[in-house]
Amino acid sequence: MITDLWYKNAVIYCLSVRTFMDADGDGIGDFAGLERRLDYLQGLGVTAIWLMPFQPSPKRDGGYDISDYYGVDPDYGSLGDFVAFTHAAKQRGLRVIIDLVVNHTSDRHRWFQSARSDPDSPYRDWYVWSKEKPANAGEGMVFPGVQKTTWTYDAQAKAYYFHRFFDFQPDLNTENPAVLAEILKIMGFWIELGVSGFRMDAVPFVIARKGADVAGEPVEQFDMLRDFREFLQWRKGDAIILAEANILPKQDLDYFGDDADRMHMMFNFQVNQSSFYALAAADKRPLVKAIDRTWARPASAQWATFLRNHDELDLGRLTEKQRQAVFDAFGPDKDMQLYERGIRRRLAPMLQGDPRRIRLAYSLMFTLPGTPVLRYGDEIGMGDNLALKERDCARTPMQWTGEAQGGFTKSTRPAMPVIGTGPFGYQHVNVAEQRHDKDSLLTWMQSMIRLRKEAPEIGWGSVTEIGTGEDAVLALRYDWRNNAVLCLHNLAARPIEVSLDTGIEPPEGHLLIDLVTGKRSEAGEDGRHGLCLEGYGYHWFRIGGLDALLRRSPA
Repeated sequence: MITDLWYKNAVIYCLSVRTFMDADGDGIGDFAGLERRLDYLQGLGVTAIWLMPFQPSPKRDGGYDISDYYGVDPDYGSLGDFVAFTHAAKQRGLRVIIDLVVNHTSDRHRWFQSARSDPDSPYRDWYVWSKEKPANAGEGMVFPGVQKTTWTYDAQAKAYYFHRFFDFQPDLNTENPAVLAEILKIMGFWIELGVSGFRMDAVPFVIARKGADVAGEPVEQFDMLRDFREFLQWRKGDAIILAEANILPKQDLDYFGDDADRMHMMFNFQVNQSSFYALAAADKRPLVKAIDRTWARPASAQWATFLRNHDELDLGRLTEKQRQAVFDAFGPDKDMQLYERGIRRRLAPMLQGDPRRIRLAYSLMFTLPGTPVLRYGDEIGMGDNLALKERDCARTPMQWTGEAQGGFTKSTRPAMPVIGTGPFGYQHVNVAEQRHDKDSLLTWMQSMIRLRKEAPEIGWGSVTEIGTGEDAVLALRYDWRNNAVLCLHNLAARPIEVSLDTGIEPPEGHLLIDLVTGKRSEAGEDGRHGLCLEGYGYHWFRIGGLDALLRRSPA
């Protein structure tokens, strides 16, 4: 059983080494550059860094096509550079988690090259083969509209191989005990080099049975998740696995485990998608339902909340009407949409660069049940480049200064184009200018991250929706160790006045202290608070104020 639940009140920052900071001037980000920016991340207030894949790779899918699990791609440095980075992060109190991509490998991985070259190869059964093309080869593609099949013929192997993703990413046969043992070995290797856990990619596909004879509903092998966790707890007691699993709420406990013996954390895709509908339609109701449906989980388990990540904004769990409302509001043009299910834009351009709406959205995310996850550049409101293919549009280099290439590199030919034109170009949106502006998004984000860490009730406590009488005003109360926080968000552009009862007995329930402004609200004789929220306004209240807190004893 894990005893240090550091992830319950963490703030996670996701970045790609390739596009964060280039130290040697070759146009590609590297670990030396990332190490130089650790003081910036510490100052921002985040507590954990999530690294996207940095292992050797042909990079046909952003590095998620790995060709060697035990190295660092030469573009980014060496294993020595990685260890220097993790050591420097530890000195600053920053944890590091890395992507664990074990559903598939690159087709250039030596395992696959051996498997395809000889039917008697020891690696042949590490992949999934069929002599004939399966009847369902045209089903189950992860990237519809781009991907044509899940089974591809290999002339050298004289057989078809299975790939849930692109054809250059053959699936590993995770039912093979040798493959499972190798996955544990990979985890153990990186744990020894200083990481505090893993973001496991595509978990439902990792644990699903694979083969030409597999049809119908997926059959998941949940014992694998227990094996992963047991190994991790044995090697490093406070290490975690954060699962990418876009599943229905009825399966949540299958992934967490009734006894908290599987995944430590999962991304809450249900709440994420409903959040965007709430922002698009000024309607909290589906979001409240998503929170209710995903709330039940073991005490030591945790949700990861997010707005945008490195993939498209997947809207597949919304109803057709809700999804269309989000498309109309945030991605009306076809080139803004992707894979027939989502939007590929960054958050700031989706919200038309409106500071009120951007701050509302992030205040909402920080106050949803779970641990917040930020995408690099979101703290300054970076934009996207829709001229780049598919998801690359939201993976452009970090914008540090108003100098050439946004201060990302001294090279005139960066590996990924820096946004250099329009309102989101580096001349207008960069760290250097915002860090000296008390009214900037970066300054605001720093204060909100600090505020979020000072409100552990959100990460640890139970959540209750408080009635406001307005579909556009969401009020969530968090209770933990006899302390309570009340968070209100007005999803509409118009000012709204609400009357609410905190649900906590006087005297504590009659006093609210605004954690953002310090202002006080006292309940009327009827025990209700009358509050006015400006358009896209928000408030974080401590219920009872400081005096009440000092009188309480911890649970």
